[in-house]
Amino acid sequence: MWHLPAATRTAAERTAAFRAATADRSSYTGAPRPSRAPGRLPVLTVVLAVLAALATLTSCTGVRAPQRTAPLPAPLTLPPDRTTPALRRLVHDGAPGAAALSTVGARGQASRFATAGVADLRSGRTIRRADHFRAGSLTKPFVAAVVLQLAAEHRLGLQDPVLRRLPRSLRDAAGGAAGELSRVTIRQLLDHTSGLFNYTRDRRLARQLYGSGFRAHRYDSHTPAELLRTALSHPPTAPPGARYAYSNTNYLLLGLVIEHVTGHPYAEEVTRRIVRPVRLSGTSFPGTDPALPEPYGRGYSLVGARRVDATALDPSRAGSAGEMVTTLGDLNRFFAALLGGELLPPRETAQLRNASRTGGAYGLGLYAVELPCGTTVWGHNGDINGSYAQTATTADGRHVLSLHVNTDTRAAADHAVSVLAAEFCRAGPPGRTG
Repeated sequence: MWHLPAATRTAAERTAAFRAATADRSSYTGAPRPSRAPGRLPVLTVVLAVLAALATLTSCTGVRAPQRTAPLPAPLTLPPDRTTPALRRLVHDGAPGAAALSTVGARGQASRFATAGVADLRSGRTIRRADHFRAGSLTKPFVAAVVLQLAAEHRLGLQDPVLRRLPRSLRDAAGGAAGELSRVTIRQLLDHTSGLFNYTRDRRLARQLYGSGFRAHRYDSHTPAELLRTALSHPPTAPPGARYAYSNTNYLLLGLVIEHVTGHPYAEEVTRRIVRPVRLSGTSFPGTDPALPEPYGRGYSLVGARRVDATALDPSRAGSAGEMVTTLGDLNRFFAALLGGELLPPRETAQLRNASRTGGAYGLGLYAVELPCGTTVWGHNGDINGSYAQTATTADGRHVLSLHVNTDTRAAADHAVSVLAAEFCRAGPPGRTG
């Protein structure tokens, strides 16, 4: 499902400051004149007059004394474009369309947008940089960032049992499964070591979410409590903390934890704490709204041998585990800010990439992906009906790539690593970093 300091002055400012200082010097009159014989000018007066004239001439002509300036930083550049051919291969293998945005620098000073195929099979229009799409489990790093902010504010602890951080109504609804939640910690939800059953694997629900049942149930609404009951109707897959096992149930619960701790829905807190400060103008959490904001392309699913338009659907099936709508530019800005330390204190930023309890597979809301060349990048992927997306970044957040494919086929996910390798690996033997 939806998983897998003061600024340096400009040249114009330096010129203005120099001219102002020069003008002040040109009006300097010196000390009071000593008494002198009529008709004779003291040597000092003559020298000052000459200097004043020269200063005035310099100011008028624009001639300036040599200045020592710090060398300009080297311009930020992207690696050679090997991403576009990788996108074309994705389309050749069956994806209607694919697009990727690469950025370098803390503010994305250098960028490259690449696309292949089409956004709409009927009109034939290409994918645009500003297109909105469903991001699936790329919602999870946003949720994880808010939970870590709350931990930094001492409003919750990562070792807190999740049951203590849920509304009483949900504790009661858990019934006999409450014992399981009392042994699971917030951290185990974050890194998928809770052992809780993944609700999207429930057979009845899966038949509604995928395949032939999708068209009949695409507009069904689901509440978090309902989805949690579905998950807890199944026994755990492992004891808490025993092993890594990806489960959408974990982030469904984290959304409920955020709401209980803050008193606001998780989407409101993510918007207040992340979306607005980082200026993610294309990111939203639609709840039960089946429509995408303009502009957008179409999303396609395979149902048997038929390709079905899956653009419109009720995303409450995913909730805080994967309902987010976003753009490639917003994903790049978010991950650059997150890994660059703008959203979390240093301790919590480091925690993001702590995958020691998952055998190096997953940190706190982030995947570690080792590419064929030996380079490791950090990020997340996400799929939901009609859409597959993935973001990867260097450990410092200064080089980011986000990819979107307008289909949810397994091939799209399998081929995504080739796009990442094309972006982050330099040509050379395995083991050489990019």
